[in-house]
Amino acid sequence: MPRASFELNGVRIKPGSRLQVDVPVARLYTHAPLHIPVEVVHGRRQGPVMLVCGGIHGDEINSVEIVRRLMRSKQIQGLNGTLIAVPIVNVFGFMQHSRYLPDRRDLNRCFPGSETGSLGARVAALFREQIVDHASHIIDLHTGAIHRTNLPQIRAQLSPGSETERMANAFGAPVILNAELREGSLRHYAQTRGIPVLTYEAGEALRFDEWAIAPGVRGVLRVMRRLGMLAGEHRRRPPPAAELANGSSWARAPIDGILRPKVRLGARVARGDVLGKVADPFGNAEACVKAMADGIVIGMSRLPLANEGEALFHIARFDAIEEAESAIETFHSSLEPPPDPLY
Repeated sequence: MPRASFELNGVRIKPGSRLQVDVPVARLYTHAPLHIPVEVVHGRRQGPVMLVCGGIHGDEINSVEIVRRLMRSKQIQGLNGTLIAVPIVNVFGFMQHSRYLPDRRDLNRCFPGSETGSLGARVAALFREQIVDHASHIIDLHTGAIHRTNLPQIRAQLSPGSETERMANAFGAPVILNAELREGSLRHYAQTRGIPVLTYEAGEALRFDEWAIAPGVRGVLRVMRRLGMLAGEHRRRPPPAAELANGSSWARAPIDGILRPKVRLGARVARGDVLGKVADPFGNAEACVKAMADGIVIGMSRLPLANEGEALFHIARFDAIEEAESAIETFHSSLEPPPDPLY
């Protein structure tokens, strides 16, 4: 029996074809239409329906570039199942270089949304109904917030032997955080519907970080291969080992002032180690930012200006910290030159 066409927003995509679909989301003040751009690759053979989306936060442009490179990859030709690629979900924020929607709401706290609610609720409801509810698996791409950067990491709610755990291990990021669900997030909505979902965090907002982008593309392809969507699973090398963190916390600024970091992203630290120093412009008042536990620095502020209590260094804790350190070193050594230097 021939495979049926895939329908999205009233558009039919035939088996063995790919098509771009613009999902209407709103009209601007000028009456110009605004759309969420979507590309669907509908394979000839049955398989999972994978949603790969970026830009739920409009300033997280690493995610947009990961989707662009994914769709240019020759590996997705002849795939099994269906790939739904959405480079920019929050088109409002993307145009304004902003994490948020025009009403200052965080779209990733608005799911499942409402057709009669706030702007954020309406965009979430539209994205959910037109796109998310078609998916059997999801990879949601993110970066750190503005002036913060993240070591490549997977965040997911894991249970032993689950599809989510298999996807997380297949991705090949050096760190996996068994992260609690946040109400209103896409991940929370998907998990409540039984859809396995990974959140990939890497790099900094409003910046292209090649060390975050290239592993993101490879990770998505690894997961698709693990799910049987791509050929060549047995001919490929296994993904780099990833270490599961058993918790994380932020070291915060003890006083107001200017931060001088003493450690780098990915560094191993011990409880009590000085991560950085905060001082006033004259250096009369100075205080150390210290690690509150043994762990690995998986996120940090990139802005030297700090207010008292501001989160500066994100430390992940591991039962096997030597293995975690080794996994990060292996990850760094495996980074290749940019495959597309001119973008």
